[in-house]
Amino acid sequence: MTDTTAHLGLGEKKVDLPVKKGTIGPDVIDIGALYKNTGAFTYDPGFTSTASCESKITFIDGDEGVLLHRGYPIEQLAEHGDFLETCYLLLYGELPTAAQKKDFDYRVTHHTMVHEQMSRFFTGFRRDAHPMAVMVGTVGALSAFYHDSTDITDPHQRMVASLRMIAKMPTIAAMAYKYHIGQPFVYPQNNLDYASNFLRMCFAVPCEEYKVNPVLARAMDRIFILHADHEQNASTSTVRLAGSSGANPFACIAAGIACLWGPAHGGANEAALNMLQEIGTVDRIPEYIARAKDKNDPFRLMGFGHRVYKNYDPRAKIMQKTTHEVLGELGHKDDPLLQVAMELEKIALTDDYFIEKKLYPNIDFYSGITLKAMGFPTTMFTVLFALARTVGWIAQWAEMIEDPQQRIGRPRQLYTGEAKRDYVPVSKR
Repeated sequence: MTDTTAHLGLGEKKVDLPVKKGTIGPDVIDIGALYKNTGAFTYDPGFTSTASCESKITFIDGDEGVLLHRGYPIEQLAEHGDFLETCYLLLYGELPTAAQKKDFDYRVTHHTMVHEQMSRFFTGFRRDAHPMAVMVGTVGALSAFYHDSTDITDPHQRMVASLRMIAKMPTIAAMAYKYHIGQPFVYPQNNLDYASNFLRMCFAVPCEEYKVNPVLARAMDRIFILHADHEQNASTSTVRLAGSSGANPFACIAAGIACLWGPAHGGANEAALNMLQEIGTVDRIPEYIARAKDKNDPFRLMGFGHRVYKNYDPRAKIMQKTTHEVLGELGHKDDPLLQVAMELEKIALTDDYFIEKKLYPNIDFYSGITLKAMGFPTTMFTVLFALARTVGWIAQWAEMIEDPQQRIGRPRQLYTGEAKRDYVPVSKR
């Protein structure tokens, strides 16, 4: 919706640019015709001031610490709902009725098995391959197994592909974990809920019965909800950019997983855990706080601050509670890592240095401790992030495909290389 106009002067040229208003959030200046009218591009490294699309899925107000999915606060979804309900909301725009949820849960549950030939596909990886490398390869290979859901122009095939991705990602993630540690694959079980099924596929072994701990299952489900979508971040933008070319959905999600693998994105919780382990004990915290404040020291406190949130990350509050529940259930209340984390959080919320720079604890600060306590190695942390974020990627991809204004992504550049010059034969160089 256009409500007003921005005026731009560039030399002799005067250009009127429409200003669009969203439901909530900052106004957006539409520069689509800027090059046509002025011969100039905008320059915005990292796209920090550029809206790449119009979306109805997720809204973030970083200054206020707000995260909404289709208008619903993340705190309410994590406290009162479950992950598959959040999946339905992200995909279809509304919370499901009881009948709709039952049907959706059934359809996801009965898509959890992967093609049996895929189990042999895993053996092509070295036994010490990083699980994220395995994820990129196997998810990309899904398009070779499910040809009947790769036609992006068919709404039914898009729906089937979406369900398949949400359903099969826990199975593939658990298979990557089992392959990583040298244990046999465990098949999904239809009588279990989404999170319980995943925990069983990860931690059950054929030689004994496995009983899912409901506290851990609830914590796992909440972790999935908290990571389900986060607006136009690097991996989501990657999925949208890949999808804009018409690539099949499995290839697009594989591209998102590859992007998520970066330590500045999905690997942040692993980095936060490594930092807590490096500090080790509460009495060493002052030393590391001093190092963090020293501009000449390369040490950084991981798990504090956020590219978007300039206030307390709303997901971190829920994650903190979940961390205490898990450590309490497992008898780890006296865990030295948690003690270090709690003291660091206390300092971050009261120390002038942290307050001025708005370095509040983020979700990565707590999730690493929780996943470690549940038994996951650090190499699996980003895999779990990818599992949860799949629904967000799929929802964003589907929205882009259905957008009538959708065009293939083609960012511009500020060229600073050599100007035109003539070729010189090698004998004269």
